[in-house]
Amino acid sequence: MSASRSETANTLGPDEPEPKGTGPSESAPVAGAELLAALLDGMDAALCAFDADGAVTHWNREAERILGWTPEEAVGRRGFAGWAVRTADADEVHERLMASMDSPGRQVHEFALLRKDGGRVLVRTQSARVLGADGKPAGVYCAFSEVHAQIDLERSIALSEALFEDASWGVVLVDVDLRPTVVNGYALRALGAGRTSPLGRPLGELVVQGVEELEGALHHVLAEGAPHGLTELWVTLSAGQTEQRRCWRSGFLRLASPLAEEPVPLGVGWLFHDVTEAKLAEQEADRLRFRSSQLHRAGRAAAECEDPMEAATAYIDFALAGFADHALIDLLAPDGERLIRTAATPSGAPGPCVPVAGAGIPVRYPHGHPALQAVDRSGSVRASAPLEKSPGDWAAERQWPRDAVHALCAVLRSRGRTLGVVTFLRGASRPPFERPDAMYAESVSVLTASSLDLHALGPADD
Repeated sequence: MSASRSETANTLGPDEPEPKGTGPSESAPVAGAELLAALLDGMDAALCAFDADGAVTHWNREAERILGWTPEEAVGRRGFAGWAVRTADADEVHERLMASMDSPGRQVHEFALLRKDGGRVLVRTQSARVLGADGKPAGVYCAFSEVHAQIDLERSIALSEALFEDASWGVVLVDVDLRPTVVNGYALRALGAGRTSPLGRPLGELVVQGVEELEGALHHVLAEGAPHGLTELWVTLSAGQTEQRRCWRSGFLRLASPLAEEPVPLGVGWLFHDVTEAKLAEQEADRLRFRSSQLHRAGRAAAECEDPMEAATAYIDFALAGFADHALIDLLAPDGERLIRTAATPSGAPGPCVPVAGAGIPVRYPHGHPALQAVDRSGSVRASAPLEKSPGDWAAERQWPRDAVHALCAVLRSRGRTLGVVTFLRGASRPPFERPDAMYAESVSVLTASSLDLHALGPADD
Protein backbone atom coordinates (compact mmCIF):
# COMPACT_ATOMS: atom_id res chain seq x y z
CA MET A 1 0.00 0.00 0.00
CA SER A 2 2.89 2.39 0.75
CA ALA A 3 4.20 1.86 -2.75
CA SER A 4 0.86 2.83 -4.28
CA ARG A 5 0.69 5.94 -2.13
CA SER A 6 4.19 6.90 -3.25
CA GLU A 7 3.09 6.45 -6.84
CA THR A 8 0.00 8.56 -6.14
CA ALA A 9 2.14 11.46 -5.01
CA ASN A 10 4.59 11.18 -7.90
CA THR A 11 4.66 14.32 -10.02
CA LEU A 12 7.29 13.20 -12.53
CA GLY A 13 6.60 11.94 -16.01
CA PRO A 14 6.23 8.18 -16.48
CA ASP A 15 9.67 7.81 -18.21
CA GLU A 16 11.73 10.00 -15.90
CA PRO A 17 13.82 8.17 -13.30
CA GLU A 18 13.42 9.14 -9.68
CA PRO A 19 16.44 11.03 -8.25
CA LYS A 20 18.69 8.94 -6.12
CA GLY A 21 20.52 10.03 -3.04
CA THR A 22 22.58 8.62 -0.24
CA GLY A 23 22.55 9.03 3.50
CA PRO A 24 19.95 11.02 5.42
CA SER A 25 19.04 13.24 2.45
CA GLU A 26 17.45 10.26 0.67
CA SER A 27 14.77 9.82 3.33
CA ALA A 28 13.43 13.38 3.07
CA PRO A 29 11.65 13.05 -0.31
CA VAL A 30 10.21 9.68 0.72
CA ALA A 31 8.84 11.08 3.95
CA GLY A 32 7.38 14.05 2.09
CA ALA A 33 5.73 11.78 -0.46
CA GLU A 34 4.22 9.60 2.27
CA LEU A 35 2.90 12.67 4.11
CA LEU A 36 1.33 14.09 0.95
CA ALA A 37 -0.27 10.74 0.14
CA ALA A 38 -1.70 10.49 3.66
CA LEU A 39 -3.12 14.02 3.44
CA LEU A 40 -4.71 13.38 0.07
CA ASP A 41 -6.23 10.07 1.16
CA GLY A 42 -7.61 11.64 4.34
CA MET A 43 -9.53 14.37 2.53
CA ASP A 44 -13.32 14.31 2.55
CA ALA A 45 -13.42 15.64 -1.02
CA ALA A 46 -12.34 13.76 -4.10
CA LEU A 47 -9.18 15.26 -5.60
CA CYS A 48 -7.21 14.68 -8.77
CA ALA A 49 -4.49 16.72 -10.42
CA PHE A 50 -3.13 17.07 -13.96
CA ASP A 51 0.22 18.23 -15.23
CA ALA A 52 0.57 20.77 -18.01
CA ASP A 53 0.03 18.04 -20.63
CA GLY A 54 -3.23 16.89 -19.02
CA ALA A 55 -1.86 13.67 -17.51
CA VAL A 56 -3.27 12.59 -14.11
CA THR A 57 -0.65 12.96 -11.38
CA HIS A 58 -2.76 12.59 -8.22
CA TRP A 59 -5.85 10.53 -7.38
CA ASN A 60 -7.00 10.22 -3.78
CA ARG A 61 -9.10 7.66 -1.94
CA GLU A 62 -12.36 9.68 -2.09
CA ALA A 63 -12.04 9.88 -5.90
CA GLU A 64 -11.66 6.11 -5.91
CA ARG A 65 -14.78 5.76 -3.75
CA ILE A 66 -16.92 7.93 -6.03
CA LEU A 67 -15.78 6.59 -9.43
CA GLY A 68 -14.36 3.18 -8.54
CA TRP A 69 -10.99 3.73 -10.31
CA THR A 70 -7.94 3.03 -8.15
CA PRO A 71 -4.88 5.33 -8.10
CA GLU A 72 -2.91 2.69 -10.03
CA GLU A 73 -5.53 2.77 -12.79
CA ALA A 74 -5.88 6.56 -12.86
CA VAL A 75 -2.39 8.05 -12.40
CA GLY A 76 -0.58 8.49 -15.71
CA ARG A 77 -3.66 8.60 -17.92
CA ARG A 78 -4.10 11.68 -20.11
CA GLY A 79 -7.40 13.33 -19.32
CA PHE A 80 -10.63 11.43 -18.67
CA ALA A 81 -11.20 10.26 -22.26
CA GLY A 82 -12.12 6.64 -22.66
CA TRP A 83 -12.36 5.74 -18.97
CA ALA A 84 -13.84 8.42 -16.67
CA VAL A 85 -15.96 10.30 -19.21
CA ARG A 86 -17.80 9.41 -22.40
CA THR A 87 -15.77 9.84 -25.60
CA ALA A 88 -18.31 12.30 -26.97
CA ASP A 89 -17.86 14.55 -23.94
CA ALA A 90 -14.12 14.03 -23.40
CA ASP A 91 -12.85 17.01 -25.43
CA GLU A 92 -15.24 19.48 -23.85
CA VAL A 93 -14.49 18.27 -20.31
CA HIS A 94 -10.74 18.33 -20.96
CA GLU A 95 -10.85 21.87 -22.38
CA ARG A 96 -12.91 23.23 -19.50
CA LEU A 97 -10.64 21.68 -16.89
CA MET A 98 -7.37 22.73 -18.50
CA ALA A 99 -8.73 26.25 -19.13
CA SER A 100 -8.10 26.87 -15.44
CA MET A 101 -4.39 27.15 -16.26
CA ASP A 102 -5.04 30.41 -18.08
CA SER A 103 -7.13 32.17 -15.44
CA PRO A 104 -6.57 32.89 -11.76
CA GLY A 105 -9.01 31.77 -9.12
CA ARG A 106 -11.27 28.74 -9.02
CA GLN A 107 -13.54 27.55 -11.80
CA VAL A 108 -16.74 25.68 -10.96
CA HIS A 109 -18.25 23.17 -13.39
CA GLU A 110 -20.64 20.25 -13.41
CA PHE A 111 -19.78 17.11 -15.37
CA ALA A 112 -21.25 13.67 -15.85
CA LEU A 113 -18.39 11.24 -15.18
CA LEU A 114 -18.26 7.48 -15.68
CA ARG A 115 -17.84 5.01 -12.88
CA LYS A 116 -15.71 1.94 -13.35
CA ASP A 117 -18.85 -0.21 -13.37
CA GLY A 118 -20.25 1.82 -16.28
CA GLY A 119 -22.66 3.96 -14.29
CA ARG A 120 -22.76 7.72 -14.60
CA VAL A 121 -22.51 10.17 -11.73
CA LEU A 122 -23.02 13.92 -11.85
CA VAL A 123 -20.24 15.77 -10.03
CA ARG A 124 -19.53 19.39 -9.23
CA THR A 125 -15.89 20.35 -9.69
CA GLN A 126 -13.72 23.19 -8.48
CA SER A 127 -10.51 23.50 -10.45
CA ALA A 128 -7.57 25.91 -10.21
CA ARG A 129 -4.16 26.19 -11.73
CA VAL A 130 -0.95 25.07 -10.03
CA LEU A 131 2.10 27.32 -10.41
CA GLY A 132 5.60 25.89 -10.75
CA ALA A 133 8.77 27.14 -9.11
CA ASP A 134 9.24 29.62 -11.94
CA GLY A 135 5.80 31.10 -11.32
CA LYS A 136 4.35 29.70 -14.55
CA PRO A 137 1.28 27.39 -14.74
CA ALA A 138 2.46 23.81 -14.24
CA GLY A 139 -0.83 21.99 -14.01
CA VAL A 140 -4.36 21.93 -12.63
CA TYR A 141 -5.87 20.45 -9.51
CA CYS A 142 -9.52 19.47 -9.45
CA ALA A 143 -11.64 18.79 -6.36
CA PHE A 144 -15.02 17.23 -6.99
CA SER A 145 -17.98 15.72 -5.16
CA GLU A 146 -21.28 14.20 -6.11
CA VAL A 147 -23.84 16.89 -6.92
CA HIS A 148 -26.47 15.52 -4.54
CA ALA A 149 -23.95 15.57 -1.68
CA GLN A 150 -23.03 19.14 -2.55
CA ILE A 151 -26.68 20.11 -2.75
CA ASP A 152 -27.29 18.51 0.66
CA LEU A 153 -24.43 20.54 2.09
CA GLU A 154 -25.67 23.75 0.50
CA ARG A 155 -29.19 23.00 1.69
CA SER A 156 -27.92 22.51 5.25
CA ILE A 157 -26.00 25.77 5.09
CA ALA A 158 -29.03 27.57 3.65
CA LEU A 159 -31.24 26.12 6.39
CA SER A 160 -28.82 27.29 9.08
CA GLU A 161 -28.70 30.79 7.61
CA ALA A 162 -32.48 30.94 7.32
CA LEU A 163 -32.94 29.83 10.93
CA PHE A 164 -30.63 32.54 12.14
CA GLU A 165 -32.10 35.27 9.97
CA ASP A 166 -35.77 34.87 9.05
CA ALA A 167 -37.12 32.09 11.29
CA SER A 168 -40.45 32.67 13.02
CA TRP A 169 -39.10 30.69 16.00
CA GLY A 170 -36.35 31.69 18.37
CA VAL A 171 -33.12 29.79 17.78
CA VAL A 172 -30.33 29.78 20.36
CA LEU A 173 -27.16 27.71 20.33
CA VAL A 174 -25.95 27.10 23.88
CA ASP A 175 -22.49 25.75 24.67
CA VAL A 176 -21.70 23.12 27.32
CA ASP A 177 -21.38 25.91 29.90
CA LEU A 178 -25.00 26.92 29.14
CA ARG A 179 -24.02 30.24 27.62
CA PRO A 180 -25.57 31.43 24.34
CA THR A 181 -23.13 31.38 21.43
CA VAL A 182 -25.50 32.15 18.53
CA VAL A 183 -28.88 33.89 18.80
CA ASN A 184 -31.24 34.76 15.97
CA GLY A 185 -33.35 37.90 15.67
CA TYR A 186 -36.54 36.37 17.09
CA ALA A 187 -34.70 35.15 20.19
CA LEU A 188 -33.03 38.54 20.67
CA ARG A 189 -36.42 40.23 20.75
CA ALA A 190 -37.93 37.57 23.00
CA LEU A 191 -35.05 37.76 25.49
CA GLY A 192 -35.27 41.54 25.53
CA ALA A 193 -31.57 41.76 24.74
CA GLY A 194 -31.78 44.37 22.02
CA ARG A 195 -29.40 46.82 23.70
CA THR A 196 -26.86 44.36 25.06
CA SER A 197 -25.67 41.17 23.42
CA PRO A 198 -26.65 37.94 25.22
CA LEU A 199 -23.69 36.06 23.73
CA GLY A 200 -21.51 34.50 26.40
CA ARG A 201 -23.70 35.73 29.26
CA PRO A 202 -25.17 33.33 31.85
CA LEU A 203 -28.86 32.61 31.33
CA GLY A 204 -29.53 33.87 34.85
CA GLU A 205 -28.71 37.39 33.66
CA LEU A 206 -31.39 37.16 30.99
CA VAL A 207 -34.14 35.26 32.84
CA VAL A 208 -35.28 36.49 36.27
CA GLN A 209 -37.49 33.52 37.18
CA GLY A 210 -37.71 30.09 35.59
CA VAL A 211 -33.99 29.87 34.81
CA GLU A 212 -33.68 26.74 36.98
CA GLU A 213 -36.21 24.87 34.81
CA LEU A 214 -34.52 26.10 31.63
CA GLU A 215 -31.03 25.11 32.76
CA GLY A 216 -32.36 21.78 34.00
CA ALA A 217 -33.76 21.04 30.55
CA LEU A 218 -30.46 21.97 28.91
CA HIS A 219 -28.47 19.77 31.31
CA HIS A 220 -30.81 16.87 30.57
CA VAL A 221 -30.30 17.27 26.82
CA LEU A 222 -26.52 17.33 27.21
CA ALA A 223 -26.55 14.21 29.38
CA GLU A 224 -29.42 12.14 28.00
CA GLY A 225 -30.34 13.62 24.63
CA ALA A 226 -33.32 15.57 23.41
CA PRO A 227 -36.70 14.78 25.03
CA HIS A 228 -39.61 13.61 22.93
CA GLY A 229 -42.08 16.34 22.07
CA LEU A 230 -42.11 19.99 23.07
CA THR A 231 -41.77 21.54 26.51
CA GLU A 232 -43.59 24.62 27.76
CA LEU A 233 -41.49 26.81 30.04
CA TRP A 234 -42.83 29.77 32.00
CA VAL A 235 -40.15 32.40 32.57
CA THR A 236 -40.05 35.93 33.89
CA LEU A 237 -37.91 38.47 32.05
CA SER A 238 -36.65 41.79 33.29
CA ALA A 239 -37.95 44.64 31.14
CA GLY A 240 -36.49 47.82 32.58
CA GLN A 241 -38.36 48.64 35.79
CA THR A 242 -40.98 45.92 35.21
CA GLU A 243 -41.02 42.18 34.75
CA GLN A 244 -42.75 40.21 32.03
CA ARG A 245 -43.94 36.64 32.45
CA ARG A 246 -43.79 34.65 29.23
CA CYS A 247 -44.51 31.08 28.14
CA TRP A 248 -42.08 29.58 25.62
CA ARG A 249 -42.93 26.36 23.82
CA SER A 250 -39.47 24.86 23.45
CA GLY A 251 -37.71 22.06 21.63
CA PHE A 252 -34.14 20.95 22.21
CA LEU A 253 -31.48 19.22 20.11
CA ARG A 254 -28.15 17.90 21.34
CA LEU A 255 -25.30 19.01 19.09
CA ALA A 256 -22.41 16.60 18.62
CA SER A 257 -19.25 16.88 16.56
CA PRO A 258 -19.41 14.84 13.32
CA LEU A 259 -15.61 14.64 13.25
CA ALA A 260 -15.11 12.70 16.47
CA GLU A 261 -15.08 8.91 16.63
CA GLU A 262 -17.46 9.06 19.58
CA PRO A 263 -20.18 11.73 19.90
CA VAL A 264 -18.73 14.72 21.70
CA PRO A 265 -21.37 17.23 22.86
CA LEU A 266 -20.82 20.70 21.47
CA GLY A 267 -23.87 22.19 23.16
CA VAL A 268 -27.62 22.38 22.67
CA GLY A 269 -29.77 23.81 19.94
CA TRP A 270 -32.76 25.46 21.64
CA LEU A 271 -35.76 26.40 19.51
CA PHE A 272 -38.71 28.18 21.10
CA HIS A 273 -41.86 30.07 20.25
CA ASP A 274 -43.69 32.55 22.46
CA VAL A 275 -47.18 31.17 23.16
CA THR A 276 -47.99 33.43 26.10
CA GLU A 277 -51.13 34.94 24.58
CA ALA A 278 -52.52 31.55 23.61
CA LYS A 279 -51.75 30.04 27.03
CA LEU A 280 -53.33 32.98 28.85
CA ALA A 281 -56.42 32.64 26.68
CA GLU A 282 -56.58 28.92 27.49
CA GLN A 283 -56.20 29.63 31.20
CA GLU A 284 -58.89 32.27 31.08
CA ALA A 285 -61.25 29.89 29.29
CA ASP A 286 -60.56 27.18 31.86
CA ARG A 287 -61.09 29.66 34.68
CA LEU A 288 -64.42 30.81 33.23
CA ARG A 289 -65.61 27.22 32.82
CA PHE A 290 -64.66 26.39 36.39
CA ARG A 291 -66.31 29.49 37.85
CA SER A 292 -69.46 28.90 35.81
CA SER A 293 -69.55 25.35 37.13
CA GLN A 294 -69.10 26.61 40.70
CA LEU A 295 -71.97 29.05 40.35
CA HIS A 296 -74.15 26.27 38.97
CA ARG A 297 -73.26 23.95 41.85
CA ALA A 298 -73.77 26.77 44.36
CA GLY A 299 -77.23 27.45 42.97
CA ARG A 300 -78.23 23.79 43.31
CA ALA A 301 -76.87 23.65 46.86
CA ALA A 302 -78.58 26.91 47.88
CA ALA A 303 -81.89 25.67 46.54
CA GLU A 304 -81.81 22.85 49.12
CA CYS A 305 -81.19 25.22 52.07
CA GLU A 306 -84.24 26.04 54.22
CA ASP A 307 -82.44 28.95 55.91
CA PRO A 308 -81.71 31.85 53.52
CA MET A 309 -78.58 32.73 55.54
CA GLU A 310 -77.29 29.20 54.99
CA ALA A 311 -77.96 29.62 51.28
CA ALA A 312 -76.04 32.93 51.26
CA THR A 313 -72.99 31.37 52.89
CA ALA A 314 -73.22 28.42 50.47
CA TYR A 315 -72.73 30.81 47.58
CA ILE A 316 -69.63 32.21 49.31
CA ASP A 317 -68.19 28.76 50.05
CA PHE A 318 -68.44 27.66 46.43
CA ALA A 319 -66.96 30.96 45.24
CA LEU A 320 -63.89 30.64 47.49
CA ALA A 321 -62.60 27.53 45.70
CA GLY A 322 -59.56 28.59 43.70
CA PHE A 323 -60.53 32.24 44.10
CA ALA A 324 -59.72 33.57 47.59
CA ASP A 325 -58.53 32.52 51.04
CA HIS A 326 -61.06 34.37 53.21
CA ALA A 327 -64.49 35.91 52.84
CA LEU A 328 -66.40 38.38 55.02
CA ILE A 329 -70.06 39.45 54.88
CA ASP A 330 -70.81 42.88 56.36
CA LEU A 331 -74.42 44.13 56.36
CA LEU A 332 -75.56 47.69 56.80
CA ALA A 333 -76.88 48.64 60.23
CA PRO A 334 -80.46 49.91 60.47
CA ASP A 335 -79.13 53.47 60.36
CA GLY A 336 -77.65 52.70 56.92
CA GLU A 337 -74.24 54.20 57.77
CA ARG A 338 -72.31 51.49 59.58
CA LEU A 339 -71.41 47.93 58.67
CA ILE A 340 -71.99 44.93 60.94
CA ARG A 341 -69.95 41.73 60.59
CA THR A 342 -72.54 39.04 59.86
CA ALA A 343 -70.61 36.04 58.54
CA ALA A 344 -66.94 35.15 57.97
CA THR A 345 -64.52 32.34 57.29
CA PRO A 346 -62.06 31.33 60.05
CA SER A 347 -59.11 33.74 60.25
CA GLY A 348 -56.49 31.15 61.19
CA ALA A 349 -57.12 28.29 58.77
CA PRO A 350 -59.30 27.65 55.72
CA GLY A 351 -62.90 26.83 56.51
CA PRO A 352 -66.52 27.49 55.56
CA CYS A 353 -68.18 30.85 55.83
CA VAL A 354 -70.44 30.78 58.91
CA PRO A 355 -72.56 33.38 60.72
CA VAL A 356 -70.72 35.34 63.39
CA ALA A 357 -71.87 34.68 66.94
CA GLY A 358 -73.32 37.71 68.63
CA ALA A 359 -73.55 39.73 65.43
CA GLY A 360 -74.81 43.22 65.96
CA ILE A 361 -71.75 45.25 66.90
CA PRO A 362 -70.61 47.55 64.06
CA VAL A 363 -67.17 46.96 62.63
CA ARG A 364 -64.74 49.80 63.30
CA TYR A 365 -63.76 50.49 59.71
CA PRO A 366 -61.61 53.63 59.30
CA HIS A 367 -62.58 56.35 56.89
CA GLY A 368 -61.75 55.39 53.31
CA HIS A 369 -61.95 51.68 54.00
CA PRO A 370 -62.43 49.66 50.77
CA ALA A 371 -65.72 48.20 52.09
CA LEU A 372 -67.08 51.70 52.76
CA GLN A 373 -65.93 52.81 49.32
CA ALA A 374 -67.83 49.88 47.76
CA VAL A 375 -71.01 51.00 49.55
CA ASP A 376 -70.57 54.60 48.41
CA ARG A 377 -69.87 53.61 44.80
CA SER A 378 -72.38 50.74 44.68
CA GLY A 379 -69.65 48.78 42.92
CA SER A 380 -66.47 46.82 43.44
CA VAL A 381 -63.21 48.04 44.99
CA ARG A 382 -59.81 46.31 44.81
CA ALA A 383 -56.91 46.94 47.18
CA SER A 384 -53.45 45.49 47.92
CA ALA A 385 -50.92 46.03 50.67
CA PRO A 386 -48.25 48.56 49.65
CA LEU A 387 -44.70 47.26 49.37
CA GLU A 388 -43.34 49.72 51.93
CA LYS A 389 -45.81 48.62 54.64
CA SER A 390 -46.00 45.40 56.63
CA PRO A 391 -48.85 43.27 55.20
CA GLY A 392 -49.89 42.18 58.68
CA ASP A 393 -50.24 45.73 59.95
CA TRP A 394 -52.02 46.78 56.76
CA ALA A 395 -54.60 44.01 57.17
CA ALA A 396 -55.05 44.55 60.92
CA GLU A 397 -55.77 48.25 60.40
CA ARG A 398 -58.65 47.23 58.12
CA GLN A 399 -60.07 44.63 60.51
CA TRP A 400 -59.03 41.75 58.26
CA PRO A 401 -57.01 38.58 59.01
CA ARG A 402 -53.32 39.41 59.24
CA ASP A 403 -52.33 37.11 56.37
CA ALA A 404 -54.47 39.12 53.94
CA VAL A 405 -52.48 40.96 51.24
CA HIS A 406 -55.07 41.51 48.49
CA ALA A 407 -58.73 42.45 48.92
CA LEU A 408 -61.82 42.70 46.72
CA CYS A 409 -64.99 44.28 48.09
CA ALA A 410 -68.25 43.78 46.15
CA VAL A 411 -71.46 45.53 47.14
CA LEU A 412 -74.54 43.48 48.05
CA ARG A 413 -77.65 44.87 46.35
CA SER A 414 -81.17 43.50 46.07
CA ARG A 415 -84.45 45.12 44.99
CA GLY A 416 -82.66 48.41 44.32
CA ARG A 417 -81.22 48.62 47.84
CA THR A 418 -77.70 48.25 49.20
CA LEU A 419 -77.62 45.53 51.85
CA GLY A 420 -73.92 45.48 52.62
CA VAL A 421 -70.57 44.28 51.30
CA VAL A 422 -68.90 40.92 50.71
CA THR A 423 -65.09 41.02 50.96
CA PHE A 424 -62.79 38.41 49.43
CA LEU A 425 -59.20 38.25 50.71
CA ARG A 426 -56.07 36.64 49.29
CA GLY A 427 -52.74 35.86 50.90
CA ALA A 428 -49.23 36.59 49.64
CA SER A 429 -49.10 33.33 47.66
CA ARG A 430 -51.85 34.54 45.31
CA PRO A 431 -51.76 37.34 42.73
CA PRO A 432 -53.73 40.56 43.17
CA PHE A 433 -57.37 40.66 42.12
CA GLU A 434 -57.98 41.79 38.56
CA ARG A 435 -60.95 43.06 36.62
CA PRO A 436 -62.22 39.55 35.63
CA ASP A 437 -62.09 38.63 39.34
CA ALA A 438 -64.23 41.65 40.18
CA MET A 439 -66.82 40.59 37.61
CA TYR A 440 -66.97 37.11 39.14
CA ALA A 441 -67.30 38.56 42.64
CA GLU A 442 -70.19 40.75 41.45
CA SER A 443 -71.97 37.67 40.08
CA VAL A 444 -71.55 35.94 43.43
CA SER A 445 -72.67 39.03 45.34
CA VAL A 446 -75.93 39.24 43.36
CA LEU A 447 -76.89 35.69 44.33
CA THR A 448 -75.73 36.18 47.90
CA ALA A 449 -77.66 39.45 48.23
CA SER A 450 -80.90 37.75 47.11
CA SER A 451 -80.59 35.17 49.87
CA LEU A 452 -79.64 37.80 52.47
CA ASP A 453 -82.63 39.92 51.45
CA LEU A 454 -84.88 36.90 51.89
CA HIS A 455 -83.30 36.26 55.29
CA ALA A 456 -84.03 39.85 56.36
CA LEU A 457 -87.71 39.43 55.50
CA GLY A 458 -87.96 36.63 58.03
CA PRO A 459 -89.81 33.30 57.75
CA ALA A 460 -92.78 33.22 55.41
CA ASP A 461 -96.27 33.00 56.94
CA ASP A 462 -97.92 29.60 56.79
